[in-house]
Amino acid sequence: MRSRVNELFTQSRSAAGSRSIVSMMQEDGEQIGRFKVRGLMRELKLVSKQPGSHAYKQATVERPDIPNILNREFEVPAPNQVWCGDITYVWAQGKWHYLAVVLDLYARRIVGWALSRKPDAELVIKALDMAYEQRGRPQGLLFHSDQGSQYGSRQFRQRLWRYRMRQSMSRRGNCWDNAPMERVFRSLKTEWIPTVGYMTAQEAHRDISHYLMHRYNWIRPHQFNDGLAPAQAEKKLNVVSGIS
Repeated sequence: MRSRVNELFTQSRSAAGSRSIVSMMQEDGEQIGRFKVRGLMRELKLVSKQPGSHAYKQATVERPDIPNILNREFEVPAPNQVWCGDITYVWAQGKWHYLAVVLDLYARRIVGWALSRKPDAELVIKALDMAYEQRGRPQGLLFHSDQGSQYGSRQFRQRLWRYRMRQSMSRRGNCWDNAPMERVFRSLKTEWIPTVGYMTAQEAHRDISHYLMHRYNWIRPHQFNDGLAPAQAEKKLNVVSGIS
């Protein structure tokens, strides 16, 4: 078992942490836990390397043509009235990958997401498309984001127009104008994503999908919902409100 841990660590060029090695060994049929692997790595004096800091481009131009319609009104009366979107970055396969997420503010449920090597308009459109299809193609809702160039792009704005959605943008330099999305990414990074990232993009996709669409939506208690997971809270609120 020690030799297998050492082999996987060497193959990863010192990038794998205990969680990544556990995942790979379990895929090989080994019954082993994270704490056991951590102990073996300590015995073998194996120390994983951390990915370097990420330099993310900040918005430099104000968008007066896309006002902050939401204006931090984060409590909404029904599903599919206000969605929020944002992008963060994840280390996978030795390089940065970019994650776009769409959140329904009603019960803080994640309704769409996409992962890509490029933080471009196509990424946020893919996340929006997923949300649009999964939520039954709603119309007339408000989509809010920060002032990222992806959300201000012609391609993305055309997609919003096609879906009959209005657009709202945070004020430049005001991250709390999109606070619910900031909280999603904080939870994802502090509770779930390995500190050294993922060995492969496929592993990242599978693991992040499980967290967002299963654990976050259906299992993880959310303070906004008085301890209920978003999907459970939405289901309960829909029954109370008579929403089918």
